[in-house]
Amino acid sequence: MTVLPDDELSLAAEFPEATHEQWQRLVEGVLRKSGKEVSGAAAEDALSTTLEDGLRARPLYTADDSAPDPGLPGFAPFVRGGRPEGNTLGGWDVRQRHTAAAGDAVLADLENGVTSLWLVVGEHGIPVSALGRVLDGVYLDLAPIALDAGREVEPAAAELLRVYEERGVARDAARGNLGADPLGHQARTGDDGFDFAPVAALARRCAEEYPGLRTLTVDALPYHEAGGSAAQELGSSLATGVAYLRQLTEAGLSVEQAAAQLEFRYSATADQFLTIAKLRAARRLWARVAEVCGPPGGQIQHAVTSPVMMSRRDPWVNMLRTTVATLAAGVGGADAVTVLPFDHGLGLPDAFARRIARNTSTILVEESHLSRVIDPAGGSWYVERLTDELAHAGWAFFRHIEQLGGQGAALRSGRLREDLATTWAARSAKLAERREPITGVSEFPNLAERLPERTPAPMEPSGGLPRVRRDEAYEALRARSDAHLAATGSRPRIFLAALGPAAAHTARLTFASNLFQAGGIEPVTEGTFEESGATEVCLCSSDALYEERAAEIAATLKSAGAAHVFLAGRPGQYPGVDAHVFAGCDAVAVLSATLDRMGVS
Repeated sequence: MTVLPDDELSLAAEFPEATHEQWQRLVEGVLRKSGKEVSGAAAEDALSTTLEDGLRARPLYTADDSAPDPGLPGFAPFVRGGRPEGNTLGGWDVRQRHTAAAGDAVLADLENGVTSLWLVVGEHGIPVSALGRVLDGVYLDLAPIALDAGREVEPAAAELLRVYEERGVARDAARGNLGADPLGHQARTGDDGFDFAPVAALARRCAEEYPGLRTLTVDALPYHEAGGSAAQELGSSLATGVAYLRQLTEAGLSVEQAAAQLEFRYSATADQFLTIAKLRAARRLWARVAEVCGPPGGQIQHAVTSPVMMSRRDPWVNMLRTTVATLAAGVGGADAVTVLPFDHGLGLPDAFARRIARNTSTILVEESHLSRVIDPAGGSWYVERLTDELAHAGWAFFRHIEQLGGQGAALRSGRLREDLATTWAARSAKLAERREPITGVSEFPNLAERLPERTPAPMEPSGGLPRVRRDEAYEALRARSDAHLAATGSRPRIFLAALGPAAAHTARLTFASNLFQAGGIEPVTEGTFEESGATEVCLCSSDALYEERAAEIAATLKSAGAAHVFLAGRPGQYPGVDAHVFAGCDAVAVLSATLDRMGVS
């Protein structure tokens, strides 16, 4: 048998090898056609995308973009996964969140694909006394239970352990997490008086009697929901985990026992590559902490689809967002994944929303076979480089917190709040300018939609870090429009004056229509200005027609009663035009000022 050399086996063997410089020259030619005279590295920079934390995603990655060896799955530094087999044996743990004492909903989830339960217990969820009733019919030796009880962790843990004993669940068969998170509770509520001694006692008991139960959750969601970046989320979780290690070892647990009592919770967003890199970087960072403290160990990860990205308007789009986020969590190696129902922002989810949430994981695992490959993103030059850069940024923020005295001190001083607020302010500017679009909210809104009605959810803990949402500025504008509709029977309106043929005005007419609807302002395109019932106008056409007719049309409209005339396009000198709307303008400021002038409060 003849064995061909490797170079003859390659499909590209007959083609000359392309160089980075050749690619750059091709990029220069394309940019030159768009009016940009740049060359070399500057041409590549022109196509780069700026991310948070000072990171940049470049348009091309090659083997020269080296990153540290990620190791093998299941081995330090655990970048490629916490277990050698990854999620290949049965997919990730599908964990559904419940905040209401509805045992039928719990059983429906478990009978249809959910494999573990995340129960919010206490003042902001299921009463501790109702925990046993909620778990009626649940096979507790098969379905792990993760509690989230805030300050009521002691009675909630005691009740769960009582239920285990009452129903004959062997201690080595109990699985899950008791959910103690004193620093997370402090972040949520501002309450720093959480006594750690009972938590340490629970951890010691679990370590000695319940090998499948963990005591503490290192929840990074409070920092994500306060507007933090991926690196800030990583740094905060790392600082929290280190604080718990210190307290547990001081209470008499070994480093190995203490580390085994922790489970980490992270957000998964629709930015799939950033989510993949974040989960991989988190394992690497924790492996470094474990290496310093003792034998290196992996990190158990619970990923939750981001509440920040969930919109209240056009909530059905959330199904798409959570699908991408779940895919990213699975590819990133999360051990458990919670998909928030698409109506999460409207109240308690209904049966259909819970079904879609659990089926998201089922489709990705059972039909798309996403879990059959261990670390599918491994080896990607982009993902490996992004993982490395994000790990460094997360470590830098962790050191910043440690210099402030640790996570508790950073929360008490308000410095962490300030850091997160700075990040959110920068992101809010991008959202206001629609450089980070929100489909169904800032892009392609539907003023005629009828939102589903839901039972109000229990109040979330408050008093600590704020909870932000990407849609909050636009939601406030839409709420003003809704109130006006309820009071007057119609929405505030703007007349879109299309000049010239369709080829000249269609693009800007569509742009202006989307822009004003994002603020709840109804665009009118038919008939005349006088017939529209509007008080403001936006001219829509080409630059050439603006030069010829904008001033004349603006004067005519103002004489007909138009109080304010917009022009869709870049600012120019057009007499009679009061303001311009264009891609990159501060849409929130424009829309808010427009509603103010219209008398919409």
